[in-house]
Amino acid sequence: MFFLKLIIRNTMRHPLRSLLTVAGVAIAIIAFGLLRTLVELWYLGAESSSATRLITRSSISLVFSLPISYRDKIRQVPDVTAVANANWFGGIYKTEKNFFPNFAVSDNYLDLYPEFMLSGDELKGFRMDRKGAVAGRKLALKHGWKLGDQITLKGTIFPGEWDFVLRGIYRGSERTTDETQFFFHWDYLNETLKRTIPRRADQTGIFLVGVKRPEQAAEVAQSVDDQFRNSLAETLTETEKAFQLSFVAMTEAIVIAIQIVSYVVIVIIMVVAANTMAMTARERISEYATLKTLGFGSIHIGGVIFGESLAVSLAGGLIGIAATYPAAHWIESELSQFFPVFRVTGETVLLDLLAALVVGCVAGVFPTWRGVTIKVADGLRRIG
Repeated sequence: MFFLKLIIRNTMRHPLRSLLTVAGVAIAIIAFGLLRTLVELWYLGAESSSATRLITRSSISLVFSLPISYRDKIRQVPDVTAVANANWFGGIYKTEKNFFPNFAVSDNYLDLYPEFMLSGDELKGFRMDRKGAVAGRKLALKHGWKLGDQITLKGTIFPGEWDFVLRGIYRGSERTTDETQFFFHWDYLNETLKRTIPRRADQTGIFLVGVKRPEQAAEVAQSVDDQFRNSLAETLTETEKAFQLSFVAMTEAIVIAIQIVSYVVIVIIMVVAANTMAMTARERISEYATLKTLGFGSIHIGGVIFGESLAVSLAGGLIGIAATYPAAHWIESELSQFFPVFRVTGETVLLDLLAALVVGCVAGVFPTWRGVTIKVADGLRRIG
């Protein structure tokens, strides 16, 4: 208890210096935590994917569409339980800043996503209305949408003004489920294209294939691709996780850069904290020598110095962790079009604590060594 009081008093001997150091560590921990959360978010789609869902797309590129006639052929492949199709629509709501994912999907698409929780009445209303649409809870909350509202999207890939009626608002079954997506009927899109741009009708971007068991995924994927081999539109079928990871691979350099920056932030604050502790140690050389003359051993002196460094670093770390949650909530609320889910995980909190401990330990090593090894005669010369 005596040494704890001594550590606290030494820490507050220069309140402004200590508070600035604590603030610096806190800001570094906030930045580190948010950057680590951003990296985890990059892989969220892959981690939350289902092992019983496959994605079939063009073998050339995702931008090339597939004939809708493939749907019935894929359904006949053994062990396939369901086949749905979807098109990226890319519509704009009022202005470009209101970006959110919007898809034209088949009627059974939502059946393959049980994590999108929708009431029976809403699902029935959606299926009975050709212009019906379903939106995520966060998306509806952001724009103030209610059931029955008319929503107009301006087409980019598919030109024109497209009117929809909101028939359902889904909730995610888990906290990490994306609640910012917008779905409407593929049939509505296709019927309109038949009248306006016939050459683009009866085509879809991807097929979503359901299988009975995860271990059947590889065999089913091979069977689907073999069925369309040497055709005019060959396919590539892969698990939903592999499909999501393909997008991550396109931006892998960005992910690596973010990871590097997160560690650089910690290294910078480590240097700052080490400089502060070294300055503190230089100022107290005579005090350490006096303590030695009074019978305090190297362990006691080293414990006081090292404890002060840990106290400052951990205080900043705990403040930084506490402030990370409101910062993440603000990002999720205000930047939901870019970060639909921005949750700070327990693993990130542990990394924040570990980073704070590392900063405190590294910053305290040299001052502790200096205080422990100082000779009494050299220290006492500084008195007066």
